[in-house]
Amino acid sequence: MDILLLGGPRFLGLAFIEAALAAGHDVSTFNRGQTNPGLYPDIEKLRGDRDGDLAALTGRRWDAVIDTSGYVPRIVRQSAQLLAGNVGRYAFVSSISAYRDLNEPGIDEGYRLARLRDETVEEITGETYGGLKVLCERAVQGTFGDQALIIRPGLIVGPHDPTNRFTYWVTRAARGGRMLAPAAPDYQIQIIDARDLAEWIVRLIETNTDGVYNATGPDYCLTIGDILDTAKEVSGSDAEIAWASEEFLLASGVTPWSDIPLWAPAGVRVHQVNVDRALAAGLTFRPLLETVRDTLVWAQAQTVPDPPTAGLTIEREAQLLAALSA
Repeated sequence: MDILLLGGPRFLGLAFIEAALAAGHDVSTFNRGQTNPGLYPDIEKLRGDRDGDLAALTGRRWDAVIDTSGYVPRIVRQSAQLLAGNVGRYAFVSSISAYRDLNEPGIDEGYRLARLRDETVEEITGETYGGLKVLCERAVQGTFGDQALIIRPGLIVGPHDPTNRFTYWVTRAARGGRMLAPAAPDYQIQIIDARDLAEWIVRLIETNTDGVYNATGPDYCLTIGDILDTAKEVSGSDAEIAWASEEFLLASGVTPWSDIPLWAPAGVRVHQVNVDRALAAGLTFRPLLETVRDTLVWAQAQTVPDPPTAGLTIEREAQLLAALSA
């Protein structure tokens, strides 16, 4: 198959390129050439801008397109309409943030979706992100109909992750010593390795699958304790975990999800999304140990790491640990 990737070779885009090439497909990428331009010298690299400069895509045909870089519906509609009739399937990577809320356990693909008061807004914020993704989905579905494949991932993790949300726990546990962790060891977590997500979507394209799918995991109850224990095992760490209650964290001014990655207060069911439909469609997961190990190896190999966007600083964690002990 000939597959077009709308986006650069970064994190999920990188995983898609690897998965498609490994499956024997030809890959073309379309982006501005600003992210890792030297990678994959043997694949076709088309240059342009999704917002108005799509000339490199004109008159071309692909069996499928994978869109990892669509956030504004007006811009997604441009590429969808240009490619309509020349692409067999349009796979759009959305988000579970497309749901109006995550306040109930077991949310499936039929749950109510986010809505924007002003559907002309294009600024991407925490408040508009989900609603914009919904409108992007509709732009693809309105153009491609039953040739549209909509994937709503949860938290994507693994090597090359720029968010530091999962990587924070892996590297923090490896550093050892007394460390702060949220809630309790049995706090449930849902994550999906970018490589598992990419390989699965390639398989869906190969089988001409359409529809909407939640995509997170694994297919068992994973806990924060499992993640930290695995990180300690992989790194040989002596980390001693100090579990902090929700009451303590909130009273201390800790921001869920950013200061303490992966953690959300009670009532926010971000880690209890229903993925039965994806499992029935063949979504599989590599062992947690492999994801933790590969993430740690990648993180430790970064000579100039990106500034962390999530997680506690060493100083802030020390303050919280002192307060917890007191």
